[in-house]
Amino acid sequence: MTTDTPVLNADDFAARAGKRRPKYVQVSELLIREIKAGHWREGERLPVEADLAVELNVAVGTLRKALALLEDDGLLERRQGSGTYVKKPPKEAAYQLFRLELLAGGGTPHADTLKVSREKNTEVAAHFGLPNSTLFWRIERKRFLNATAIAAEEMWIRASHAKTLSAQELDESLYRHYREHFGFWISHVEDRIRVATATSWAAGILGVTNGTPLGWIERISWSDQDRVEEYSRTWFDPSVCHYVSRMA
Repeated sequence: MTTDTPVLNADDFAARAGKRRPKYVQVSELLIREIKAGHWREGERLPVEADLAVELNVAVGTLRKALALLEDDGLLERRQGSGTYVKKPPKEAAYQLFRLELLAGGGTPHADTLKVSREKNTEVAAHFGLPNSTLFWRIERKRFLNATAIAAEEMWIRASHAKTLSAQELDESLYRHYREHFGFWISHVEDRIRVATATSWAAGILGVTNGTPLGWIERISWSDQDRVEEYSRTWFDPSVCHYVSRMA
């Protein structure tokens, strides 16, 4: 699949990414995303520190600093002799890195995985900084807010992460799937947004005419090892949703 978008490679993105945040901050953000996604619910006890540190592939000291940060924020509660419990869910939306909202406000995000294919793509390889011959898994998804279809999304990851991959086995939360099955987690992302015309693929998913102007998001995602692990392109319908980024 091709697009008329300019190629921005991994080095270009890395140059803009800024100084890498401390590991314990990255871990705290990962835990927040897991709590938001319902992996641990309010009142539930987290795994013991030694087990959780192994699961996240971090030192126990790093994990403790992350837990202390969330405790200071009022998200976790440590009970002497019992463990660490989720005190309350974070205030932000359910998907921390999902930025699309209905024009009327909010909307619960979910996705249908339509197809998974193993492909070569020279433009995608350039974003990863990899040879043109590199194989990738291309994941096609249709995104919804409530019952409204709002976006056509394609994600690319290295094919070396799995010998086989199907739409049926993928968790709706791909970031969780990456951590549990591929051994890495997404620590930070960068988005670039502009207007792009709908390709035939995106137009078919969104039910618009081929060539219709749509919102377009290019995202590159880094792992906890500071390596580019996912590249994605999303076409969204600006007549029903918009991109929102809130800062505090």
